[in-house]
Amino acid sequence: MSEQTTFALFFGNRGFFPESLIASARLEIAGRLRELGFGVLLADENATRYGAVETPAEGRIYANFLAKNRGRYQGVILCLANFGDETGAVEALRDAGVPIFIMAYPDELDKMDFSSRRDAFCGKFSIMDVFLQYGIPFTIFPPHTLHPASDLFAVQISDFAVVCRVVSGMKRCTIGAIGARTSAFKTVRYDELTLEKYGITSEVFDLSEVISRVESMDEHSTECRTKAERLKNYTDFTAVPAENFANLVKLGVVLDELIVENHLDALALRCWIELEKTLRIAPCVLLSELNDRGFAAACELDIGNAVAMYALQLATGKSPACLDWNNNYGNDPDKCILFHCGPVAQSLMTAKGKVIDHPMFAKALGAGCGYGCNVGRIAPTSLSFASSTTQDGKLRFYLGEGEFTADPIPPEFFGCAGVAHIDNLQQKLYQLGYAGYRHHVSVAPGRVAAALREAFTRYLNYELTEI
Repeated sequence: MSEQTTFALFFGNRGFFPESLIASARLEIAGRLRELGFGVLLADENATRYGAVETPAEGRIYANFLAKNRGRYQGVILCLANFGDETGAVEALRDAGVPIFIMAYPDELDKMDFSSRRDAFCGKFSIMDVFLQYGIPFTIFPPHTLHPASDLFAVQISDFAVVCRVVSGMKRCTIGAIGARTSAFKTVRYDELTLEKYGITSEVFDLSEVISRVESMDEHSTECRTKAERLKNYTDFTAVPAENFANLVKLGVVLDELIVENHLDALALRCWIELEKTLRIAPCVLLSELNDRGFAAACELDIGNAVAMYALQLATGKSPACLDWNNNYGNDPDKCILFHCGPVAQSLMTAKGKVIDHPMFAKALGAGCGYGCNVGRIAPTSLSFASSTTQDGKLRFYLGEGEFTADPIPPEFFGCAGVAHIDNLQQKLYQLGYAGYRHHVSVAPGRVAAALREAFTRYLNYELTEI
């Protein structure tokens, strides 16, 4: 999550306009991006006239530069210091394979003579028009022109970096499905072939193999001792018997091994009822710890929300959580309680949690078989939310924003929960119900819905349900 986003810089030119402005733009934009903490990939100034692209021949030179540096950049910033030529830009960027942000310098009223006037305002329209003709996706943000020294430029580049991270991560990712869908949960059905069409591979693992690996593992091994220390420092296990804790430790090691062995980017786990029957544990706290480490992990084998969690993690750089749309909050129509049994990352909670015997499994199977429920409360913060389904060969999402409030939840409410405030919540729930979305929703701190929408619709071709 801490990896730096790097941008390849492209500078357009058209000979009728002042090419002297390009040299200063190369310095200004590269310096501004580095100041903001981003990496910069800049072609040699001598590779083309003025270090910019005007002709198709110059465009091919720049395209070769991108091809040689493939994998070193996550996005391209197309800068118009003057009008810029659209045909050279098409030749340069039609195979870029990454998001392209088009920015144009503003003209200044005291510099409108022929030797100083940029006309990038007009040139940006020409670039966009021709890119659309060629089917080259691109990103723009209002206002139409903006100087890189402005505060708003920093906001725009931060949003574009989110777009780039999401597109880069989601184009090729692998989600682990650990166990089969429990029969009662038809709400988490998904289509593997649809996901594969969008570059999302699902690797499926039999839960019996996972349990067998746990049962054959030596709890005194180096891996188990390291994991036990990590868990003890993570949250409060004082109420958990030694045998149950040992099984939680071993299952945590097995999950780590599956992640590494199969190069997983996220996972969803069948969390009941076999683990409770055989190992006498509930894996909630292990999913919490994975999420806290920046690895998206959903419960109840909800692959759709594992995908949404991974997208939110890429966008925010923070731990996501998969929660239930669970309870109304009194009579407030714009508030609800979002809850799950304990997979919420410690970093999202008000304080350390406490691991208990899961009351649902204690009721169904008897006391002592569900240790792993991590009880706590979600801290107040802004939030973005999302969820996905596969339907009719398409990957569908909805997106939104809100906030977790400091409103109290009764102390006897088990699991980890928070009160969410979402504007016009009742209408949103009405639309989601008719659109066939499930009772789970993925959340992460921060406000990134607009950037996610840009990534999903312009570059990844997901279907978006507007709510």
